[in-house]
Amino acid sequence: MVAIGGAWLTLLCLTYISMTVAQYENYHFRHFPAQELVPLATAYGRALDYYAAEQWPESIGYLESSLRLRRLLRDSARYCARHCDGTKRREPSRAPAMDRDVRVHWLHWRVMMAASCQKKCRAHFPAFQLPPPGRQILEDFDRRSPYRYLHFAYSRLNDLQRAVPCAYTYLQRNPEDQEMRRLMEEYKSQYDLDGYLTDHEGQPHESPFLSGVKLADSGDYGRSVALMEEALRLYLDEYDLCQADCEGVDRLPPHRDFYAAIADVCADTLRCKLKCEENLVPNVGGYFVETFVATMYHYLQFSYYKLNDGRRALPCAYSYLLFEPEDAVMRQNLQYYKAYGEQWGLRPDHFAPRRDAVSHHNHTVTLRQMLTSAELYLKMDDEDFFGPEEAALFSSESPDIEFEGVGDYEESIYAQWRQPEGKGDAGVRM
Repeated sequence: MVAIGGAWLTLLCLTYISMTVAQYENYHFRHFPAQELVPLATAYGRALDYYAAEQWPESIGYLESSLRLRRLLRDSARYCARHCDGTKRREPSRAPAMDRDVRVHWLHWRVMMAASCQKKCRAHFPAFQLPPPGRQILEDFDRRSPYRYLHFAYSRLNDLQRAVPCAYTYLQRNPEDQEMRRLMEEYKSQYDLDGYLTDHEGQPHESPFLSGVKLADSGDYGRSVALMEEALRLYLDEYDLCQADCEGVDRLPPHRDFYAAIADVCADTLRCKLKCEENLVPNVGGYFVETFVATMYHYLQFSYYKLNDGRRALPCAYSYLLFEPEDAVMRQNLQYYKAYGEQWGLRPDHFAPRRDAVSHHNHTVTLRQMLTSAELYLKMDDEDFFGPEEAALFSSESPDIEFEGVGDYEESIYAQWRQPEGKGDAGVRM
């Protein structure tokens, strides 16, 4: 491996730090530069247009602007989500037993108050006064696609101190990209990349989790437990914020049936929320940690056991089994705890999962059940929905068939831009 000289490495590090500072250090969602405030779809579309035209500096400028705009939207939405979750509202009095109609009205009231709070909060943030980007573009950012474009654009300018961190950031979410992996291996074989493998989109729970695992493997269970508890807390907090990110993204089309639009928006929101687990799972050595939440409870159970703290270990074992109910080894561990429960000083309340585990498990299970039920309902044919006799009345040809297809297209930057074939397939020398 060729090491970059000390003075040269220092210069590169200062350049890299300056780039990071320029992009994010002075960033704050309350004080975003007015001259940079443009719709995310517009900035991203221009970035891809310049990329296709091989105008690398212009493409880089708009790609970095797009990343700041995406962060602005996310941070603004999260602020409003936290504010509205913590806002106390005076609820109308309700009878001890409510009939169906009253319960429906009560639900409508709760939805209306939550929406009103969001409306008032979002009115104070300029990002929400711009046209929304749409889910397809947001999914591109969730997949970290802009970093792939940034890597190749910087590479074309022979600016590898910026290209390498972008490639690494992209690979943390896309380890299956063989071409990018090959380029990264070439970089590692030719240069000393110490200090350059930085994940610009790293999640707050990743570092304490990895440190906790290393400490547990080395036998330092006391410090491992503290870090793993922190990782779990940060993950659950980030998960809740990710759930909030999925709400309020879509706007109802002005010329579409209200109920049809609401059904699609709700289904899209559920799909988005179910992706939060996938998007928050850390990548360790090129592989995602399977059943990440269960894994954290597993480490906690083992470390507490090693610390001779059965009162904390046992609830972690039950928590793990919520997510992995068929794990035979953990079930054997439960038998051990039961057999020596008196020696451990265990009480009946210790033989249950932790509250944070129950809450998270129930939430994820409910989301899956809701989406499955909604998709099945939306796929019902007319005979199942109306019954055979009434369905026959709707089987005749629609009088509006001549208008079908009119206005059903969606303008999108993807409809006009395709990445040139073979673009960025060659390695770049330092």
